[in-house]
Amino acid sequence: MTFLTCPPDHYGIEYEINPWMNKNVGTDALLAHQQWNALYTLLTAELGICVEQLSPVFGLPDMVFTANAGLVVGNRFLASRFRHDVRQGECDHYEKWFRARGFEIVFPPPNIYFEGEGDALWVGEKLFLGCQIRTDRAAAPWLAKELSVSVYPLELVDPRFYHLDTCFCPLDDQRVLYYPDAFSLSSQKIIKEIITCPIPIDEADALQFGANAIVIKNHIIVNAGCHALSKTLVQEGFTVHPTDLSEFIKAGGSAKCLILQVRDMSQTAGLGASP
Repeated sequence: MTFLTCPPDHYGIEYEINPWMNKNVGTDALLAHQQWNALYTLLTAELGICVEQLSPVFGLPDMVFTANAGLVVGNRFLASRFRHDVRQGECDHYEKWFRARGFEIVFPPPNIYFEGEGDALWVGEKLFLGCQIRTDRAAAPWLAKELSVSVYPLELVDPRFYHLDTCFCPLDDQRVLYYPDAFSLSSQKIIKEIITCPIPIDEADALQFGANAIVIKNHIIVNAGCHALSKTLVQEGFTVHPTDLSEFIKAGGSAKCLILQVRDMSQTAGLGASP
């Protein structure tokens, strides 16, 4: 298992493209580095994950959220097309990184927005796609054709949960954490019908980005302060690693937003899959 990250050298609130961002509040650069380094150390030194680093670029503060770069399946990198112009500049840097490592680059069709692993998450061999806020619903048939898999669009209705990974976290090929009110009623029904064991989380933990977690076998990294959720996860057999990522929540992201998983061709079971 390999994760792609980007150090927060140029991270900050330079614009406002989601309800969490406030230029008047800003971020603490030193604290952001400390929190990011703590996550990096946890992943590498304690959990034994291979973590690659993308070079940060001045003027692209959200490159730290590498989950939005695209979707990696085997040796293919399905690149993002961002809805907001302020993030479009990131795309060339992601493409160059993957192209230099021999990945086939696949671009979305013209006029289709797709924001990578932020909105595309595996549950077993099924791909769930968050749409309507950042990613277009039309990305679903494109992904289904490119990957020859079933893709289930889920309509996001709360702007605070603008990407799927802010409110939906696969634990394995049967269990998924989700915040019901982030989804339309029809999408809530899809989740309950398609997923074997959907586990709802409450609003307090959702607003602490509890669903924006990193799952590695029976370990889960979750933002600090998700008390009820942590108890649930322990009951589900997980070792919980509370990690303070409050500086990144200021921009609308937490643990999962800060990593992009690079998986091999046979691995389509989401972040809960075995490495």
